[in-house]
Amino acid sequence: MSNKIEQKEDLAFGKTNYMIMIAGVVLVIIGFILMSGGGSDDPNVFSEEIFSFRRWTLAPVVVVLGYIAVFVAIMKKTKDHNQE
Repeated sequence: MSNKIEQKEDLAFGKTNYMIMIAGVVLVIIGFILMSGGGSDDPNVFSEEIFSFRRWTLAPVVVVLGYIAVFVAIMKKTKDHNQE
C-alpha cells in the first residue's frame, strides 16, 4: 500500500495538471485541423476559400488558447497533502 503512495509522490504534476495539459494539446490539434484545407484542386485557379474566417481568425485563436492551457497546466501549483 505504501508503495502506491510513494509512486504518486514521484509524479511531476497532479491529475488536474495532466487533464488541463491534455485539453490544451487537444485544442492545439483541433486548431491546426481547422487551419488545413482551402486549396484549389486546379493549380491554375486561385481559391478565395483560403481567406475564410475559420482559417484566419478561429483556428489561430483556438491554437493560442491551447498553448495558454498547456502553460497554465505547467504553472499551476499542485496541492501537497503532506506539508502543513
